[in-house]
Parts: sequence; structure tokens; C-alpha cells
Amino acid sequence: MFAPTVIKTPAVITLVVWLWRALAALARTVWRHPVACALVAVSGVGCYLVGWRITVMGWGVAAGAVSSWAALWPAAAVRVLVWPALAWWRLVWVYRWRWRAVMAVSGLGVTLGGRGYAPELVRVRCDRNTDRLTVKMLAGQADQQFAEAQAGLSNGFGAVSCRVFSPRPGWVTLTFPRRDALARVVPARPYPDAPTVTTVDVGIGEDGRPYRLQVHGTHVLIAGATGAGKGSWLWSVIRGLLPARRVGLVRLWGLDPKRMELSFGRALFDRYASTPDECADLLEEAVAVMHERADRYAGVRRSHVPTTQDPFVLVVVDEIAFLTAYQADKGLKARIGAALATLTTQGRAVGIGVMAALQDPRKEVLSIRHLFPDKVALRLDEPGQVDMVLGDGARDRGALADQIPRHPTDKSVGAGVAYVRLENRPDPIRVRAAYVSDDDIRQMVLKYSTAMASEVR
Repeated sequence: MFAPTVIKTPAVITLVVWLWRALAALARTVWRHPVACALVAVSGVGCYLVGWRITVMGWGVAAGAVSSWAALWPAAAVRVLVWPALAWWRLVWVYRWRWRAVMAVSGLGVTLGGRGYAPELVRVRCDRNTDRLTVKMLAGQADQQFAEAQAGLSNGFGAVSCRVFSPRPGWVTLTFPRRDALARVVPARPYPDAPTVTTVDVGIGEDGRPYRLQVHGTHVLIAGATGAGKGSWLWSVIRGLLPARRVGLVRLWGLDPKRMELSFGRALFDRYASTPDECADLLEEAVAVMHERADRYAGVRRSHVPTTQDPFVLVVVDEIAFLTAYQADKGLKARIGAALATLTTQGRAVGIGVMAALQDPRKEVLSIRHLFPDKVALRLDEPGQVDMVLGDGARDRGALADQIPRHPTDKSVGAGVAYVRLENRPDPIRVRAAYVSDDDIRQMVLKYSTAMASEVR
């Protein structure tokens, strides 16, 4: 039996340690809350130098000036004052006081040598709809651990969901929505003021801001169950490209094997095909255009710039599975498959993009789904289908496409809501595409097809 040696610590050492801890706590408080500490310091100095009456009058004048500025420039006032104040409030009363408990229960905190450690909450930022928390992970932690604990994190902080994003090694950003900005149907987006080709406004993101989807220089795969809102995405992209089509910078080629979706706005397409034979011919014609441009660009340029001589060609395919999996004619099926594979592997460099929609994302239905750099997952039937569409680990990172709601009678509930995973940003984001009604499509046809109807076959 050995008893530990007890050494009596001199009182001066204990006082020095306590003083050092107090100074460190004070410095940490000033660093984390500079505005609040500055207000207290200025008030104290003012009361000491000029008295409390003059100090109160000074603060009254400052408050009046700030109020006048906020009335003249409300948007700037909200950005500079309201959101930082809300962020501080939620940091103190929502996140800080229960942080270590939530980290421990969710499995993100650890205990070593009898001492508990938790990731550090560094900053909270707020906007109209969401809270974004900047967190410094413990040494040895991975963002995948936070992704796996996202359900516990959302429950712990009273949020409807949580999404995880790692901006750089050792750091992670947690996004908690305070309200669902995508709960209501989004009306058709306005036409762009100037012709645009690279990106188009298709709806709004979870932060309530307009969301622009890239269409030039990529291929887009849209997957969703029946009634999930695939048509909203297709028509929103078409609507955004119509001004550029009018000036000759874009050509729209439509493949509509169901003859129910794209046929409603057939006059908006420069080329249109519905039967399997026509679809195969049109795809092979796109391949021929691709090869002709590649021959001209070889050794001259490496990327495509839309012009009236070489416009961007967007091949829109509704229900691509009918052409690649459910086609009875094996010869047509082989032709279509070869043309689609060629376009998706070589087309975007010469200005030919493919945007395809389907219901069943299984590999045997669409074997070339991995050739689409950008993917959109609307409401899906099974959890496993989320990773089929968006890639491995997408659902663990918060892409809960299988949980998008659907009302038995109100078809607008959840329609158009999707998770988007881009080539240059692997973390999925939640977006709702605008609903383009039949009347909107009729108006689009009247506005943009009168001078071009003769070009459409």
C-alpha cells in the first residue's frame, strides 16, 4: 500500500493560479463578445469622466442616430445589427448552455483521464431562416462523425434538421433551420433581365434566397418518384434559358417519350422527338454536332463559349428510363445508350449539355448515372435510393430525400423540393424549384415561340 505524497501549496501560488485563470477568462470573454464588452467599457469610462447624466444623454443621441440610419437603409441595418444580435442571443440561450451536454449524449464528446473534452463552438451566424454554427473539431475527429450524429444534434437543439459541411480540415459547419423557407409553393421565377446561359434561376434555397442551377458546362440528372415535381425543375430551366434562346445563344432539344410533359410547350424547342426512332435519331444528331465542333476546336480552344454560330445545345430528356431500360427494341436501345454515353462523356466541353429526368434510379435502369456531374434528388421511395442518386454518404450528410413529405390530396405539398449535389460541392443543399403552371407554359409559348415556331420540327 502506497499513499500519495501530499505537498502543501503556498497560498501565493494558489492566488497566482486563480489570478491567471481570471485573466484568461476575461480575455476569452472580450474575444468572444467584443461589442458587449466595448459597450460596458465605454459606459464605465463615460460615467467616470463626465458623469452618468451626460453618458446617458450620449447613448440617447447615438441610439437616435442608429434608428435614423436603420430607417433610411433597413436592409443594411438588418445585416449589420439584427442578425448579429440574434446570433448572440441564440449563442447564449440556445447553444452555449447546452452544448457540452448535447455533445456528450450524441457521442461527439470524449472523456480522457477523467476529464471531459468536447468540440469547441466558435461562432454562430444567423440569417432569415437558418443558424450556421462554426465548430472546431477535436484532434482526431472527422466530419463523418458529425454527419452520423445529425439527427441527435437537431433534436438536442430543437431544430427540424441539421446539415453538416466541412469547409477545411479540423472544422465543421452545422446548419440548423429555424423555419422551413420551402414549405410554400414557389411561383414561376421571373425571366432574367439579360440573356443568361451559364446558370439559371430555378427556385429558392433553404436560406430563402434565389437558387441558380448551372446548366452550361455540365450535365444534370433529376430523379424523383411520381408526383415529386420533376416537371418543375425541367420547366424552370427552360424558362430561364428562353431569353438566351431568343437571341440565338441557346438551342433546346426535347426528347419526350411519354408525350405528356414537354409536348405541352413543344413550340419552345428547336428540335423535338417523341417516338423511340425519333429520339435515337435526334441523339445521334447531337453526337454528330459534338464531333463537328470537336474537330474545329482541336488545338484552338479547350472550352466552349456560347455564340450565335455555336450556341449552347441543351438536350432535355423526360423519363430517360423509357429509352435506356424499358425499350423493347434492342437495336434502338443500344443506339440510344451509346449516344447518351458519348454526349455525357464528351459533350460539355463543346457546349452540349444533357438534362435528364427519371423515376427509378437503380443502376440497371440507368447505367450511366455516374456520368452526370450534378444531381438532383426529389422525393424518393427508399433511403437507399438517396445514395444511388447523390452518391455514397449523401443521406448521412443530411440529404433526407426519402423523408420529403407528400400529402394524399394536396399534390403541392413537397412537390419540387429536392436535395442538390454539385460536382464542385459534394455536400448536398436543399432547394425548391418553382412551380411552372400550364398557364405559365402557355404564356411562355406566346411570348417566345411566335418568331421561332417555324424552326421547330
